[in-house]
Amino acid sequence: MPLPVSPLAPPSYPDLPPIAGVRFATAEAGIKYKNRTDVLLCAFDEGTVVAGVLTRSKCPSAAVDWCRARLGTGRARGLLVNSGNANAFTGLKGRSAVEESAAYAAAALGCSPDEVFLASTGVIGEPLEAQKFAGVTADMAGRLSGGPWLDAARAIMTTDTFPKVATATVEFDGVPVSISGIAKGSGMIAPDMATMLSFVFTDAPIAAGVLQGLLQPLIDTSFNAITVDSDTSTSDTCLVFATGKAPTAPIVEAGDPRAAVFAAALGDVLHELALLTVRDGEGATKLVTVTVTGAESDRSAVRIAQSIANSPLVKTAIAGEDANWGRVVMAVGKAGEPADRDRLSIAFGDITVAENGERAAGYDEAAASAYMKNQELEIRVGLGLGAGAGTVYTCDLTHAYISINGDYRS
Repeated sequence: MPLPVSPLAPPSYPDLPPIAGVRFATAEAGIKYKNRTDVLLCAFDEGTVVAGVLTRSKCPSAAVDWCRARLGTGRARGLLVNSGNANAFTGLKGRSAVEESAAYAAAALGCSPDEVFLASTGVIGEPLEAQKFAGVTADMAGRLSGGPWLDAARAIMTTDTFPKVATATVEFDGVPVSISGIAKGSGMIAPDMATMLSFVFTDAPIAAGVLQGLLQPLIDTSFNAITVDSDTSTSDTCLVFATGKAPTAPIVEAGDPRAAVFAAALGDVLHELALLTVRDGEGATKLVTVTVTGAESDRSAVRIAQSIANSPLVKTAIAGEDANWGRVVMAVGKAGEPADRDRLSIAFGDITVAENGERAAGYDEAAASAYMKNQELEIRVGLGLGAGAGTVYTCDLTHAYISINGDYRS
């Protein structure tokens, strides 16, 4: 039975344009779910380059290993994604499954298996029946099209309650360049590179090495800056495919001024996809921005923000609309980063609740409690130690999270 749509879901979706050189189709392969699409096949024109960032989990899925071994070529002709089964912790069967899966996709697309990228999401530890792709890849290859992107986003969902899409456009010498992306993720979200799965497509003419160099810093301020439940997936994959079809001079050096313009737009797409992932956090009713300033370094600020954002006590207080700032104090103290209790300040939105090591003199419990009823909240922490700053996005922790995950394999 489908989960109810998150109360934090966007009221509407942007209209994603077709990307020249990219076509795709979806299908129902019955991998785990019934009566819903669970496979996405994308085809890329010759000359498409790829960059990616993959999970740093020490227990990666077989699909992650497959992609990691091929990213160095910088070339891509196809992408095959399935939901319902992560093909992780599946041993030799998992490795055989990715080889078979790539072979089916390559045969359907008329390319080499080494030019096909793979991603899987779903249950860990269950063997993936790759032969299920045999019945759908050829059919999908016969009906590839440039849209609609919402179909692609829906096919990769697991416990997601809504599809996640984002788009941006920039101009180079009057030529429009499009960037469109999809993502999935709802639980097991504390990325150590990206989100569970995210795929971005652009017609920008850009060298693979330049694209790869741009991607990691953008990941750090988007997908690596979110958390739902502090758990890092075995399948985290973010791939960016650039077809080079926009009729403008290629970006072949990182110092090209257009690279920075493109990076800003790509960053916007990644950031929006990351926020949508938090908005769809399992059982979430609140979107929370945790901002830490005055740290000894940016890295220290982020680690403290993560400590707050991942705290079950902080997250359950937010679910209960309780302005329990003492739990924020606790989370700062346990982070293992430099902090001075007597310099610490804490605010919920614009309401200062604590400063200089104690409750703020003007603290208004009624105002703070009223603020906590908002769907979107901000926790601001000042350390008073330096210029370091960082932001992490999270959600509350509700009874629904337990229900969803208690029933996940049922």
